[in-house]
Amino acid sequence: MRFSVDRLDHLVITCRDVDIMANWYQRVLGMEREAFGPYKRTSLRFGGQKINLRPADATQEAWFTGEKGAPGTQDLCFVVTVTPPEIVAHLHGCGVMIELGPVSKVGALGSITSLYCRDPDGNLIEISTYHF
Repeated sequence: MRFSVDRLDHLVITCRDVDIMANWYQRVLGMEREAFGPYKRTSLRFGGQKINLRPADATQEAWFTGEKGAPGTQDLCFVVTVTPPEIVAHLHGCGVMIELGPVSKVGALGSITSLYCRDPDGNLIEISTYHF
């Protein structure tokens, strides 16, 4: 039987400090923090998806995940519904350095305008908009 993937439900970011990362994603990207599961792990909700934050020192027995997760190895793109100048103003207001952008790129659904920054662990964060 053949099937196709419908959507991404969640992804896991391995991080040095769960609280620092959760606070950054809440403050900069407006995600909602929540605890889940019997061990009260930390996740960040946005739209219909979530990011689970895995401590770098978690054992495979305690947190079943990829074999070689390491802080700072992610490259993630988030789509927003505001203009590039609004993204710039927001990032500057949060004290976040923009490393590149605004620049034209191609996203999953076509042309996007993107800005790039880094989260506290050094993961590359692309903030993009399709509308402007």
